[in-house]
Amino acid sequence: MERDIYTEEHELFREAYRTFIEREMVPHREKWELDGIVDPAVFRAAGEAGFLGMGIPEEYGGSGVKDFRYNNVVIQELCRADMNAAGLGITLHTDVCMPYFVENCNEEQKRRWLPGIASGEKITAVAMTEPGMGSDLASMATTAIRDGDEYVLNGSKTFITNGINSELIVVAAKTDPQERHKGMSLLVLEAPAEGFERGRNLEKVGLHSQDTAELFFNDVRVPAENLVGNEGEGFLLLVKNLPQERLSIAMAGVAHARAMLSWTIEYASERKAFGQPIGTFQNSRFKLAEMQTEITIAETFIDRCIMALNDSTLTADEASMAKWWCTELQKRVADTCLQLHGGYGYMSEYPIARAYTDSRITTIYGGTTEIMKEIIGRNMGF
Repeated sequence: MERDIYTEEHELFREAYRTFIEREMVPHREKWELDGIVDPAVFRAAGEAGFLGMGIPEEYGGSGVKDFRYNNVVIQELCRADMNAAGLGITLHTDVCMPYFVENCNEEQKRRWLPGIASGEKITAVAMTEPGMGSDLASMATTAIRDGDEYVLNGSKTFITNGINSELIVVAAKTDPQERHKGMSLLVLEAPAEGFERGRNLEKVGLHSQDTAELFFNDVRVPAENLVGNEGEGFLLLVKNLPQERLSIAMAGVAHARAMLSWTIEYASERKAFGQPIGTFQNSRFKLAEMQTEITIAETFIDRCIMALNDSTLTADEASMAKWWCTELQKRVADTCLQLHGGYGYMSEYPIARAYTDSRITTIYGGTTEIMKEIIGRNMGF
């Protein structure tokens, strides 16, 4: 089934981005995997090519095009090229962090930060999760106490994507520690800053080339002019952006599943057992048919969600459905495709081996599958 939401302009963009990936990313993939981090120069290269400014108005250095179909093209091409891990830092920059700056910052803040975000000179991150906090954002212990024209920031964060490379970090903290949700605010930390320390680049099961770090704040003084929105609005701003964040993760889940299936079809056509391609055995055909069906159905729903986001009608329920279903599908496809590769699937030289470990986290970050089901169930009246 042809996906009919894309125009000629989207396909021209796809060709350009595919060329960019092959030139600027693929040659460095193995080094980035071994180093545990991408070279920040790739952000600057993406910015120079105009790939980071989608959604940023032209007066701040962006393209002025707000169309999430382009974001999905980026994700599809990263997954197709087996650059899902390296690409996640870029998609977090554009899909997750950027809306905080575009939609919630005042004019002075936009002029100060958006040009660097669009050019790739300023890599972004969002710091919410804390050790021991899990999905309960309201229980965060990080504080930002007002002291004249500054906030004094104390606490720690963990599992922060772009935690090593980032220079603009949206930090969620309690400006009123006596309150739960209503006491939370968002501040932009401009790194480096006195009292701000980056912990170790965490070693993970997968996504090795994506830097994921601990962050520590010890009496860090952040100018009051770096407050995003108003005091006490932090939780509302986080919740407002979650549907887009979760849709982005869902888009990556189904795009990665499609890429894994394509690699496996190619392998099953070439690899022979008992004198015939393994794809011709009934069990293999059935497994491939099942994945083809489920991925096609998921793509159809994802396309609907993308157009709803473009129309500002995507609901938290729909984003939660997309996130849990597509990431669980991604996990199933990874497992089945590795099995069809046999022993070779367990060898790291085959992309399916990397995909298998890379895909395990997606049902956890951005809200676990269980949290997604809880959101949907609550909104059903239970």
